[in-house]
Amino acid sequence: MKTPLKVTLIAIAAVIVLVIGAIIYTTTTRPQASEDDNAAAALPAARSNSHVLDSAGTDAPTLVEFLDFECEVCGAFYPYVEEIRKQYDGRINYVFRYYPIPSHYNSMNAALAVEAAAQQDRVEDMYHRLFETQAEWGEQQVSEADLFRSFADDLGLDMAAYDQAVAAPATRERVEEDFAEGQQMGVQGTPTFFLDGKRLELTQLTDLTNALDRALAD
Repeated sequence: MKTPLKVTLIAIAAVIVLVIGAIIYTTTTRPQASEDDNAAAALPAARSNSHVLDSAGTDAPTLVEFLDFECEVCGAFYPYVEEIRKQYDGRINYVFRYYPIPSHYNSMNAALAVEAAAQQDRVEDMYHRLFETQAEWGEQQVSEADLFRSFADDLGLDMAAYDQAVAAPATRERVEEDFAEGQQMGVQGTPTFFLDGKRLELTQLTDLTNALDRALAD
């Protein structure tokens, strides 16, 4: 074989090897959707990145709450929602979505804190902490981001990762996506509940449990 032709063939072979290697690397390192993401995406009125606090499977009724952690009505509903979660444990899916009302000074800061905790698999811990302490920081006209950071520290989170998540534009975008979609779905205030994708009109607390009972009976 002539030397120039041999060199050319070797070069082509080397390029082929590099291309195959790149394909293999890309395939094996590409982020894959988790089972939780796939499960959330299958639930009505939820997204693949929605936070499912209670999971009973795609055949179970799905209760989605759009909430604002600074909203006093959400805070008043919180114990009731917790009772519902206990009462219907294993029989319904419960999902919360962000709807930080702009007039609430710390609603976005609170949502960012929860989402940053979620990135360390501690979403429910921060969810509880913010509602349980709402009276301490709600309705303030100064940033309570440092207080929320102290909650993260108390929970034992990686604080460098927490700070990075809170500051990341992608974290805010994640919250804003929920807010924008909530508006498209007819959310005008908080809390707003959807059951199996249908917005509930509540006039009394029992309307929520009655709707769940009907959904389970069906």
